[in-house]
Amino acid sequence: MRPTKYWPAVAIALALSAAAAAAPFPQGRVSAVDVGPAAAFAENAQVTVTVSLKLRDEDQLEKFIETVSTHTSPQYHQFLTVQQFSDRFGPTPATVTAVTQLFESQGLTVARSATAQLHVSGSAAAVEKAFSVQLHSFAVAATADAPGYRFRAPMGAPHLPDAIAGSVAAVVGLDTRPRMQPAVQHVGPTAAVQQPASQSNTLNTPDAPGLWTVQDFAQYYDVKPLYKAGLSGRGRTIGIMTLASFTPSDAYAYWSALGLKVGSNRIKEIEVDGGSGPPSDASGSIETTLDVEQSGGLAPSARIRVYEAPNTSQGFVDAIGVAADDNIADTLSMSWITWEFFDFSSSPFWGNGSVTDPATGEQTNMITAFHDALAQAACQGQTVFIATGDYGAYAAEQALPLADFNPVLSVNDPAVQPYVTATGGTTLPGTQTYVNSSGAPIYTVTIPHEQAWSWTYLEGLCNVLGIDYYTCGIEPVGSSGGVSLYWPRPFYQWFVPGMADTQPGQTIHDNQPTPPPDVPPVHLRAGFPGRNIPDLSANADPETGYVIYYTSSSTGFGIATFYGGTSFVAPQFNGVASLYSESLHTRLGLLNPELYFISQFGGYGGFRPPLRDITQGNNWYWNARRGYDQTTGLGVPDVANLLETLRFFNP
Repeated sequence: MRPTKYWPAVAIALALSAAAAAAPFPQGRVSAVDVGPAAAFAENAQVTVTVSLKLRDEDQLEKFIETVSTHTSPQYHQFLTVQQFSDRFGPTPATVTAVTQLFESQGLTVARSATAQLHVSGSAAAVEKAFSVQLHSFAVAATADAPGYRFRAPMGAPHLPDAIAGSVAAVVGLDTRPRMQPAVQHVGPTAAVQQPASQSNTLNTPDAPGLWTVQDFAQYYDVKPLYKAGLSGRGRTIGIMTLASFTPSDAYAYWSALGLKVGSNRIKEIEVDGGSGPPSDASGSIETTLDVEQSGGLAPSARIRVYEAPNTSQGFVDAIGVAADDNIADTLSMSWITWEFFDFSSSPFWGNGSVTDPATGEQTNMITAFHDALAQAACQGQTVFIATGDYGAYAAEQALPLADFNPVLSVNDPAVQPYVTATGGTTLPGTQTYVNSSGAPIYTVTIPHEQAWSWTYLEGLCNVLGIDYYTCGIEPVGSSGGVSLYWPRPFYQWFVPGMADTQPGQTIHDNQPTPPPDVPPVHLRAGFPGRNIPDLSANADPETGYVIYYTSSSTGFGIATFYGGTSFVAPQFNGVASLYSESLHTRLGLLNPELYFISQFGGYGGFRPPLRDITQGNNWYWNARRGYDQTTGLGVPDVANLLETLRFFNP
């Protein structure tokens, strides 16, 4: 599954902003000022980086994941323990010893942090020498929305020593800029129109779209038969991997308001790499809050482990590594994402953890560190759900805004990883009426059927307001999906109708050059048969979205309405999978092979179809259609029917 090569990329001279000192996330383009060598600043006096070691027998690893996830295989669901995975596929003791001794000989301290990860610590000067790189500190000025902050970054491509270059997959932590963004959205395509003034409810749910809770999700997507059968996630553990802390009492208040009986100490917070800092609006705490509320609300008896890491490349890699090495959570979800190009570009600017092998000149990179930790989770039977993002077919626009760059077809990591279930979004049917600031109706739209989520259906509203779609705030908002530039099509997508290759003519240009002159454009390869996402979808449109019980760092506790994003879908399926695991008395492992098999053999028809095809809507480029598409994947589940279908594979 791992590519043998990837093509050179050209650095783009821009800096990404962040929103808070403790755990910021990028929100656009701002200036970062080089303030000098990192060693001059107290926070960089001691540096810890994560060295991700290569796994063994990668071909056999991929074959094992295929067989353990395929219901016709004799090895189906014969999952490994952490020790068994380490013995079979982890770096050898000799490799760990060699890498450890080399760094220790350079005056650094080395500790095993996970099966395939080492924490290497020392002074900034010692780390610079070990990786043949200069580290500088950068400052981002405060804005009206966020405090200022600093990060460090290498001034060139770091190099590995010859003796260990072949054993290392990635080095992360040299660059500490905020990297990932939460896939949560709020209504408000314009300042004048914050949400529909009225939203019809023809869905037989307790609440109208826009005010949904987990109970509405359970009603609409047919979860209630599982509750009637006595399922609640009892004996199972849900894992949330996140880059912002939260206020646990918000989740308890949410569950209590819905009358759910939950354990008073069901939530356990695990701080990874020192944690995410205090909760704050700017750091994305609302993301963690909704993740816990949604997953825990759908599986009220399940225990919840929240892995909280700093919003850096290192924090993200370590969070996945710790969750896999713990091997306590049966199901996991993550709703923080970044454009996949940022995670494998050879340019040191992107802060992707790439280092150069001096023997071959090739780059090792962060995207493989994600892959290896997720491969471990798959071997252990841990099911992982990842949000695809909320910028339609142009996922990169969340970091490269259209005001500054031309749009390119793009998808997000880690949703594009082969060993996760990538979750997209839909818009619910109904009539939405919008009013102006005086309360007078100005636009009404009726959506007859559940469709792929994009705000293309609000183009008429923007036309009435007389503003272009980007200024209006609707473009390119929607369910992210498309084709990976990096990961080849995984085995479960072979021969599936509807698969697409990367498209021609995708070139990134900076539209607002300032001195120095604009950098050369980046050309993204075409015709590559890459991993297609999403795999499965559910309601994610904020206009037909959800409520969140949330303690804001600026306004205090409140009940927020009309929230959405694919952020909701990943934890929702996390909770549903916990119910499945309880019912089937087994972990589910990588769910995709079964989902794609079902889709090809009667998944949309028959007496109780487990999947419902979404054939209308688009995500600003890809169109929904019969069968698989790059907007909603295989469609949406009928949760009860899907469980009964899975029962045939797990008698």
